[in-house]
Amino acid sequence: MQKDFILSHVDHTMLKQGATWADIQRICDEGLSHKTASVCIPPSYVADAAAYLKGQLAVCTVIGFPNGYQTTAVKVAETKDAIAHGADEIDMVINIGWVKDGKDQKVLEEINAVKEACQGRILKVIVETCLLTEEEKIRMCDVVSRSEAEYIKTSTGFAGGGATFADVELFAKHVQPGTKIKAAGGIKSVADAEKFLELGAERLGTSSLVAMLDQKD
Repeated sequence: MQKDFILSHVDHTMLKQGATWADIQRICDEGLSHKTASVCIPPSYVADAAAYLKGQLAVCTVIGFPNGYQTTAVKVAETKDAIAHGADEIDMVINIGWVKDGKDQKVLEEINAVKEACQGRILKVIVETCLLTEEEKIRMCDVVSRSEAEYIKTSTGFAGGGATFADVELFAKHVQPGTKIKAAGGIKSVADAEKFLELGAERLGTSSLVAMLDQKD
């Protein structure tokens, strides 16, 4: 695959707890120069990044991150705040406990409540595959497909596991047409990125792929 094609599918990510403005500014500069799909950053930096980028690159941020067990009202408030400060895309974490309890309708309602707060912006739903059984993953493919969200996303990268080829294959088999897939967490090589895209991922969440592609040149 061409380098530019891969980069156009990358959400260039910096979500480490100790991330500074210098770190965020660096990935904004890298995202701009490499024409990534977006930069994915902590909510506290959205306003600064949006002002810095001036609409030249999409700003993505995370909601209910990384555990997903905040109340729906809190996630909605977080989303409204992020949008007000300039976020273009939202990646939200579902309530994993609700999945385990079989409360799929509550998960669906929460996704749609956050989507309404997005005011037309793209919503990606993180289901944290490393914490789910195969049956639960398939159920979440159905829930996200029935929701108003645009994407199902594998992972936060903070729960002990990230995207796997098997999970992206499973998603591609079970999501409905129109629901896109984001693979995130643990993309270790350019070959991994290419494989995820071949399997059906539309976006890749990664902090290291830009540097890896530069080294490949």
